[in-house]
Amino acid sequence: MSKKIQAIRGMNDLLPADSNIWSFLDSTISNLLISYGYKYCRTPNVESTETFSRAIGEVTDIVEKEMYTWKDNNGDSLTLRPEGTAGVVRMMIEHNLPREGIQKVYYNGPMFRHERPQKGRYRQFHQVGAEVFGASDAKIDAELISITHSLWKKLGIDAVLEINSLGSAESRATYRETLTGYFNDNKDQLDEDSVRRLTTNPLRILDSKNKDLESLISSAPKMIDHLDDDSNNHFNALKKYLDSLNISYNVNPKLVRGLDYYNQTVFEWISNDLGSQGTICGGGRYDGLVEKMGGNPTPAIGFAMGLERIALLIEDKSDQLISKRPHLYFASIGDSARIESMILSKKILETLPNITITNDLGIGNLKSQMKKANKSEADFAMILGEEELLEGLISIKPLKGQGVQQSIKLEGIIHHLQEIL
Repeated sequence: MSKKIQAIRGMNDLLPADSNIWSFLDSTISNLLISYGYKYCRTPNVESTETFSRAIGEVTDIVEKEMYTWKDNNGDSLTLRPEGTAGVVRMMIEHNLPREGIQKVYYNGPMFRHERPQKGRYRQFHQVGAEVFGASDAKIDAELISITHSLWKKLGIDAVLEINSLGSAESRATYRETLTGYFNDNKDQLDEDSVRRLTTNPLRILDSKNKDLESLISSAPKMIDHLDDDSNNHFNALKKYLDSLNISYNVNPKLVRGLDYYNQTVFEWISNDLGSQGTICGGGRYDGLVEKMGGNPTPAIGFAMGLERIALLIEDKSDQLISKRPHLYFASIGDSARIESMILSKKILETLPNITITNDLGIGNLKSQMKKANKSEADFAMILGEEELLEGLISIKPLKGQGVQQSIKLEGIIHHLQEIL
């Protein structure tokens, strides 16, 4: 016997039994974003490696350790996308979309990172993100946060909002000098990763997960104390918007996010129901990224969320969240009845597109078909035999105790289904 081929570690199949949650999440998130005026976009799964190294930063864990990168036959370096923003920025520049005015877009698709698989974090994962280009006011920062706040309410998820400001490029430069001095004075306490980051991007030390550094990081100078007037005003305006929307938040001065392109507003939503890796959504401003990647200076902001983690949070309450479609099982006996079952199913579904019809595909007797109907968890069985067909009748049998079996005229079946479903 040949060896079975299995999925790559950390890259999982979505089984049919689990698909309802994912379909529900996709439609709920899409409908919410569309209601706020965001339009769907799609970028390739594979981009030039430079797209990510230039956008995310050469000294981030993603670029240094986690990207799937290879040389193609032409010698070009290509990478499976590890996140969505860089590709969307490339798309905006390539097609000169910001020239047409403010762009509000969202995407949904697979991302790839070679990290240690754990519950809710996989090497192929699915991310929904929203990005806005051309809007500099804190009002759009608040809108994006408000959208995610509404989503958690729809999904019944409890999450805490943390916000921070990383300031302008100028205020960050001043803060970087102060922070570098502080960590240099305490260099003997830093781990190997932090020593390396000290010369490349000292702000990333604040994001360290090393518990031995907690006290040192806690005592470090705070970015919020080094903001220039414009950055302060922007952050205060954001807080005013959030207060007016009754969205609670905590200001976390250690929040820097894991990507180098952020400035000004950064935020994360954190759930206490996922253990230590509780972040379910994060985002912020990246006003300098479009120019850095070869476009015209363009203010921009966005967020991203991992669907695997959100699916974990709602799996126990999916029955309450997801309204089930009425389900009919069509049993037919005889060649003519089988043909008519196909014709009738098509007519019914064209009139009632929000129901499900499972048409029996076997050639078994009525008893075996009804056994499959009960196993399918359908609400009703439609039964059509050669005699019923000649008489212009069809039987409707409730499968969940909703009443007794009835014979209905074929021409009246759609009207009858509209009444009982």
